[in-house]
Amino acid sequence: MEKIASFTVNHDLLTPGIYISRVDGDCVTYDVRMKTPNAGDYLSPAEAHTIEHLFATYARNSEVSDKVVYVGPMGCRTGFYMILRDSVSCERAIGLCREAFNFIKDFEGEIPGARREECGNWLDHDLRAAKKSAAAFAEVIKDWGAENVRYPG
Repeated sequence: MEKIASFTVNHDLLTPGIYISRVDGDCVTYDVRMKTPNAGDYLSPAEAHTIEHLFATYARNSEVSDKVVYVGPMGCRTGFYMILRDSVSCERAIGLCREAFNFIKDFEGEIPGARREECGNWLDHDLRAAKKSAAAFAEVIKDWGAENVRYPG
């Protein structure tokens, strides 16, 4: 089998940030990398689950909601993939991430979609950890621009 594109990126060179992972037709996959790969600091499953609920809810309620194809966690627990239609500019995609992570770091209340009847693992959430990681990532991307979205190397 051929190696998939994401496995050809040298993860030893990646640092937290927002990168364009791939473009498929009219869909752009953004690598929303919150943690440095292979550095021993990963999102816990409960923390990632909570960020997923809040990030996806925010993105799907934004002014580009009809252009959001997917928001979900990476299996390695270092970040998320966000897939948007290519009609959303790179600058707007970065802005959406900035807004979403500021929303998450300041979030109070009931986690959207986290009731038993709404979620397949409704007890596995950690809002406190999600807010802490979101605050750290919001700081990383506060000045991120389109000039930064290419993978290093």
